[in-house]
Amino acid sequence: MRTILLATLAAALLSGCVAAVVGGTAAGVGHDRRSWTTVIGDRNIQATAYDNYNKDKELALKNNVSIVVYNGVMLLVGEVRTAELKQRAERRVSGYDGVRKLVNEIEVREPEGFLSQRRDNTITAHVKTALLDIVDLPGFDPTRVNITTAHRTVYIMGLLSRDEAERVAEIARNVSGVEKVVRVLEYQD
Repeated sequence: MRTILLATLAAALLSGCVAAVVGGTAAGVGHDRRSWTTVIGDRNIQATAYDNYNKDKELALKNNVSIVVYNGVMLLVGEVRTAELKQRAERRVSGYDGVRKLVNEIEVREPEGFLSQRRDNTITAHVKTALLDIVDLPGFDPTRVNITTAHRTVYIMGLLSRDEAERVAEIARNVSGVEKVVRVLEYQD
């Protein structure tokens, strides 16, 4: 009897986990302009790229690089100590099926410390929050925009109309601490 009770409890818990995972993925894809297969593909490419990048211990432990993949476009941002390391970082994450374009915005300089990274994370959060104010563009959904910040430069990724892209860039430029806005976008019109 105890075995049956444990098996039933485990099945109930596992089915709840599956529903939560499937529901979470479905909810994330529901607002996205990418197909669900593209969203999953982007996530897999990003995870695989990080895994391959992290196998190079000099790159992973002594530098600071972020990898973002959106609709088959891979963005590299952060800092490495030498030009050779910048090229090596790009080589480590190049050649994946599904990546149509690689944008390497890594800067050659000493890696920034925790406080600088924290400031960039705060800028990202402020830009994402400010995008919630766009209520007058029909069909605009701020969850469709990927915002990444490095060295006070905001990188905008997404599938947007030109009007949406202009508004997003304008809002990002006006967030305190932003020094530059870079569009890594695909336009729908």
